[in-house]
Amino acid sequence: MTDTNSTAAPFHPNHRTRVFALIAFMVLCLIISAAGGAVTSTSVGTWYPTLEKPFFNPPNWLFGPAWSLIYFLIAFSGWRAWLKRGIDGAKVPFAIYGAQLTLNLLWSFLFFGAQSPMLGLIDIIALLILIIINCRMFWRIDQLAGMLLVPYALWVGFATLLNGSIYFLNP
Repeated sequence: MTDTNSTAAPFHPNHRTRVFALIAFMVLCLIISAAGGAVTSTSVGTWYPTLEKPFFNPPNWLFGPAWSLIYFLIAFSGWRAWLKRGIDGAKVPFAIYGAQLTLNLLWSFLFFGAQSPMLGLIDIIALLILIIINCRMFWRIDQLAGMLLVPYALWVGFATLLNGSIYFLNP
């Protein structure tokens, strides 16, 4: 974790590189969002409606806009941290960033693709832990980058509660 307080040479990308990097972070999150959505669509209209859900289950229409905003915040957060240190200047925080994005995508495959609330719950607990760690690491690099991950952590915390409830309501 020492690379979050690195004394390496300053990182100063030019304007073109900054714009390209922002686009790259956005495209990365868009790809993850699209892939997760494609997997989710395989059972959201068939298997998912058959499950018993808790009283606090939000309406289905809320998930798309919520995740769209969250993926934008994740991308912008990564870009902000990158602006301060680059990938080489923050290898551990960006490894955590990549790992939490991977677990985020994996959750769709486990919960909806494999139709397994149990595997989804295992994944989402690990995901939530990594998001919190990522939030702290990015905070040390750039406070705004860390704050931008807070809505993501809150949403995934809620989703963890929802996933756990679905698991226990559907033995």
